[in-house]
Amino acid sequence: MKIDILTLFPEMFDGVFNESIIKRAKENKKIEINIIDFRKYSKEKNNKVDDTPYGGGSGMVLMCQPIFDAIEDIKTNDSKVIMLTPDGKTYNQTIAYDLSQEKHLILICGHYEGFDERIRSIVDLEISIGDYVLTGGEIPAMILTDSIVRLVDGVINKDSHINDSFNDNLLDYETYTKPAEFRGMKVPEVLLSGDHKKIDEFRAKSRYNRTKDRRPDLLK
Repeated sequence: MKIDILTLFPEMFDGVFNESIIKRAKENKKIEINIIDFRKYSKEKNNKVDDTPYGGGSGMVLMCQPIFDAIEDIKTNDSKVIMLTPDGKTYNQTIAYDLSQEKHLILICGHYEGFDERIRSIVDLEISIGDYVLTGGEIPAMILTDSIVRLVDGVINKDSHINDSFNDNLLDYETYTKPAEFRGMKVPEVLLSGDHKKIDEFRAKSRYNRTKDRRPDLLK
């Protein structure tokens, strides 16, 4: 998989994708991540990429030309172009799984007062990471990349994410490690039993009960 991220602030990504699982995925050639400063595509003086909104109002709006030219330069038949915007579709694990099957993702990070509306004409999907507003799309781009890369075949063991929270609209089951007792709190006996059938049943029940208690909305 290839992920291209269009941003005005490439330095924000320094180090983020050079640690842990994503670093190994890059080293093992499972993914390729490119951070592209779309200011370089501007044809305006001083590489200007934004201007005041027609009709008046506060803030600055990202212009069509730099983003159109950047997309046209890097897009292929396998590309899926994603705009990161507060009014996009709310991101979830199902979308992450779907995107992990793509060959090439292009993520556009917004900034300032938003995008010229015409930019939406070259976008395949608009995504929001929640009902709140950030200073730009860089952090959402990091979140999407992290959540998608771990699902790409060969990046991590499939068993490691098959029971992730939000699979089947359920949260993950409770987990424990050594010691078996800590400050009077004991690990459930079934997890020490070695009976894998009972352990699977315990974990399935744990997922349901935890979801019912903490996120009953998911069960609807």
